[in-house]
Amino acid sequence: MIIEVLPQAFTICKLADETPVDLSAPYCFVAKTDAELSLVCPTSYAPAGTLAREDGWRAFRVAGVLPFSLTGVLSRLTGVLAAKGVPVFAVSTFETDYVLVKQERWQEALAALESDGIRALAAGHG
Repeated sequence: MIIEVLPQAFTICKLADETPVDLSAPYCFVAKTDAELSLVCPTSYAPAGTLAREDGWRAFRVAGVLPFSLTGVLSRLTGVLAAKGVPVFAVSTFETDYVLVKQERWQEALAALESDGIRALAAGHG
């Protein structure tokens, strides 16, 4: 398995409404339920008026397009990190999975994944 390491820092926010969300951000994950509205975006795009925010996240994504029939990808990644006690925040898109790890655990997380045979590349490189 190959993961692509994203270069920017990320922020996870809780918002009152979607008004401040900048959909032009290169990464913008919005989740809305009956109880909350969450945003994951590069820190430089995080809105000022949040109800709560958590800065200091780094992210990687699974390289390539994952068919819906494929099982266990996210489980493998989070299992390796859980075995090392590394907390994660995961989001999925139509095509792939993204995993965020706090900056202070980032190098430890990458080392754990690589020791499990998961190859890490800079995003956009083959």
